[in-house]
Amino acid sequence: MKKVISWFRRYVSPVFVVMLVASFILWYIAKLSYTYTTDQVMRINVDGQHFAVTCVVEGVGTNLFGYSVYHDKVLRIPLSELKNKVSYEEENYGKLLIDPHSLQNAISVRCTDIKIISIGDVPPLENKEMVD
Repeated sequence: MKKVISWFRRYVSPVFVVMLVASFILWYIAKLSYTYTTDQVMRINVDGQHFAVTCVVEGVGTNLFGYSVYHDKVLRIPLSELKNKVSYEEENYGKLLIDPHSLQNAISVRCTDIKIISIGDVPPLENKEMVD
């Protein structure tokens, strides 16, 4: 290992390595000002029922980076804000089916610095009125 380090120091200047790292960091920061589209998992709480939805989002790189690193909170959305209907299919009988468009609008209201383009599959929720 010492031979490799001594060879590296002989042929590569430490100043060059520092400048290379600094230029990479500055390049990355400059790229964060562009607009990007990516997938983002949003954790949702609808009247005590938790689930995750994959959303296609668009925004400035700094905002998307912030959401991917620091966004651990759960979005609380009351059921009264969402369009829903009771399922009568055999597989999900009695469960609530949430309209994806209304959920997308509710998420968009809570995440104003990024644009929610579309959302993935929304799982059916337990209907508390039918359980009681």
